[in-house]
Amino acid sequence: MDIIRSLEWRYATKKFDPSKKLTTASLEVLKKAFNLTATSYGLQPLKMLVIENPALRQELLTYAYQQRQVVEASHLLVICIEKETSTEDIHAHFDLEKSVRGLDESVIASFRAQLVKIYENLSAETRQLSAKHQAYIALGNLLTVCAVEKIDACPMEGFMPDKFDELLKLNTQNLRSVLLLPVGYRAEDDQMKDLKKVRKPINETVIDIK
Repeated sequence: MDIIRSLEWRYATKKFDPSKKLTTASLEVLKKAFNLTATSYGLQPLKMLVIENPALRQELLTYAYQQRQVVEASHLLVICIEKETSTEDIHAHFDLEKSVRGLDESVIASFRAQLVKIYENLSAETRQLSAKHQAYIALGNLLTVCAVEKIDACPMEGFMPDKFDELLKLNTQNLRSVLLLPVGYRAEDDQMKDLKKVRKPINETVIDIK
């Protein structure tokens, strides 16, 4: 039940304490958790920016509708998707799998060819939509890890992705920003921190089928 207590502890932090910074070790936990997130076929069409630079975050603030968490948190995480998953990306994944697991090509050749064909038949819009869905999985994973590690966080969809992409030069990296996650430690005077969590009864949200 420890993880349940951690999930009860977490909330969407509205005010961070700017004087409290994440340690290098805590950041490494979040980076590894992001990298371990489940993705479709294991292709990982996601990237995460970890932004500490105060001046840069101040520039981004306008394009996050002046939500102060962007500048007051210890770090700003920006979850991005690849604008295009290419055939080369798929081959690179299978080559890495062969290297890590010591597999012979004959073991994965059929699935490699199948996956290449699947992606060749998908439109760019469909590929990006799939990647965006996976970004939300990464966000959920990070929120749970933050709760366990007693790191405060605030998931955000409310920002201007095109402006973030322009300022962060994401277009040159085949990336699009889709989600923000300021992380750090709650301020003592955050009015939200001591409020009871509001959730429907479990029997209204979970359906048992026996």
